[in-house]
Amino acid sequence: MYTPHSYNPLAKVFYRPIDAAIRWCNLMAHESQILEFTRDCPAVLSTTFPQWPCLHANTEKIYDAIRNGELTYGCLGISVPMGSYVEPYQLTIRHSDLRHWMQVYFPDQKPGFLFESGRDTHEKVSIGTFLALQADRDTLLRELNTLQHHLQDILVDLRAIGLERDDLKAMVKTHGQLSDRSELTYQNIIGALLNLFLDQSPAGHPLSMFKSQSAIVDAVIARHSEVPGLSKRTLDEKFAAANRNLKKSK
Repeated sequence: MYTPHSYNPLAKVFYRPIDAAIRWCNLMAHESQILEFTRDCPAVLSTTFPQWPCLHANTEKIYDAIRNGELTYGCLGISVPMGSYVEPYQLTIRHSDLRHWMQVYFPDQKPGFLFESGRDTHEKVSIGTFLALQADRDTLLRELNTLQHHLQDILVDLRAIGLERDDLKAMVKTHGQLSDRSELTYQNIIGALLNLFLDQSPAGHPLSMFKSQSAIVDAVIARHSEVPGLSKRTLDEKFAAANRNLKKSK
């Protein structure tokens, strides 16, 4: 008989291995993110989500059980004889079969989506969500630390440019005009820094606070409006020329 506490929002009639592993690891808060990267290739779990080692480990446990005849499986929810070939993206395990396998081979583990319902399930999900968010926070802190190192490198480059700018002024006073080679070098430096400011880290996070070249121009003008030659028109022209030369040099 159905009661308000008998509904388990995490339970399904059948699961794909990755669906079961996500629930087993209490990572439902990140389900869409995980499925986006691993829908067709679960093998990339360990490299794509190193912050959640249990995700790859539990997925492998399920596949290993299927390969060794310990876990009954099916195709899109329909059971098939052991040993039958099923396309990986169509492979599924029924809720009851997964529960029985877990009771036999992992009796010390009682994931909420298989064994609990009602208030206990909600408490379990809350704890799992907290742990997942905590892991996510640790990952963000590591990425923030990496980003800070990138920003420090950028500041070093900016200071170097300031020194080179002073050298450039001295050279102009001495020689009157830059050589074509020197002009190309400085344009490539400017173009490379623009690309760096607008690029992303391997994890997909911006390397700087600037989202566009216009934002960089606005920030320069806001901070150095009194400096001759740093008008919006001049910066736009110089940045455009730097980008063109950088592309030609690649």
